[in-house]
Amino acid sequence: MDLKLPKKVKVGDRWYSVEIVEELGREAGRRLARLGYANVKTRIGDGYGGWPDAAPFDLILVTAAPDHVPPALIAQLKPGGRLVIPVGAVYDVQELTLIEKDQAGKVRSEAVIPVRFVPLRRNPAGGASGEPVSE
Repeated sequence: MDLKLPKKVKVGDRWYSVEIVEELGREAGRRLARLGYANVKTRIGDGYGGWPDAAPFDLILVTAAPDHVPPALIAQLKPGGRLVIPVGAVYDVQELTLIEKDQAGKVRSEAVIPVRFVPLRRNPAGGASGEPVSE
């Protein structure tokens, strides 16, 4: 299965990263800025809700596993967009899942490979937004 991920970042591409652990999010923002990645925006917050203010997205890559696919992430995909997300129970084998939204908005999901990721932590207060680290 080819996940059809970009092979390299092109000039002009915009990237957004949400980190729930404040210290990690701030360090990522500083490091990316120091390296000159002005096209990468970072935010402290609950990744379960994505980043609705910046949507829609061509591609969403999730690097922690929820027990189900967050509906907000599917909603933030543009037509033709892809979501790659590990899904499954904590302390169990999860499935790396490819979700594609076609031009008509129909969603198709396919389990790609068994994986094991850290759990997607949630903010008990909820909410998709958080404190911007970089703008």
